[in-house]
Parts: sequence; C-alpha cells; structure tokens
Amino acid sequence: MTGGASGGPWPGTVLIAGAGRGPLLHLRQPISFWGGVDPASGRITDPASDGAGRSVAGTVLAIDRTRGSSSSSAVMLELIHAGSAPAALLLAEPDAILAVGVLAARAMGWAHPPVLRFNTAVLAALADGTVLAVEEGRVAALA
Repeated sequence: MTGGASGGPWPGTVLIAGAGRGPLLHLRQPISFWGGVDPASGRITDPASDGAGRSVAGTVLAIDRTRGSSSSSAVMLELIHAGSAPAALLLAEPDAILAVGVLAARAMGWAHPPVLRFNTAVLAALADGTVLAVEEGRVAALA
C-alpha cells in the first residue's frame, strides 16, 4: 500500500475484512440508507444529506454518523447485488445494522466492501474525490 506522510497509511479497526479503492466521499451529516440511498443506483436521495444527489457506488464512503433503520442492511445488500455499493466503508462509529447487509453478501459469496471503524477526522484535510485504497485494516491516499 502506498501513501506518504500526509497520505497515510492510517490504521482502522477491521469490522469486515476485504480490500477496496475508489474516490473518497465523506458524509459528515447523519444518513439513513433506508429512504436515503437509492438501492439500484447508489444515489443519495436524502435532501438533508451533505452528499445529496451524489452516488456512493465505487466510492470509499466515510460516514461520521448513521441515522439508523433496521432496513439499512437490506439496502446495503441490494446495493451490493446491483453493483452500486461503495468500494469500502469507513465508519466513525460501528453500525451493526449496516454491517449485516455486507455480511449477508459475503455469506452469499458476493464481492463485498470492507468495513472499518475509522477515525474519519484524519480525512478532514483530504478533498472528496481523493483516491483512497483500503486493505488490511489500513487506509492510504494514492498518488
């Protein structure tokens, strides 16, 4: 994994193992996947979200806080099945409901994003769109 002094790698706590890379999409406002993310396209439909109108598909999605619904796991599973899921999830706080959708995809043998508990504050200096790699519990900005 590449990086550098200001580009990591930064450690996280692995909740669900895997590897992924993509442009950073950092959501600072709480989001609920149920009703807030279109499961077919990955587009954020919640108008109160700071990511409204953007797609989570293929991103390294950093989330400061979720606003739960027990159906968020179903939305995550649908995103994975549709090929519209994030490439990786970085959660400031663990979200067991969201992780269940990823675990269900893994149990079905589908490709799934890694999920890390991660201090999203370290990403504050990075612009959305910065390409990140997530693997072995570490996150690095790619040059």
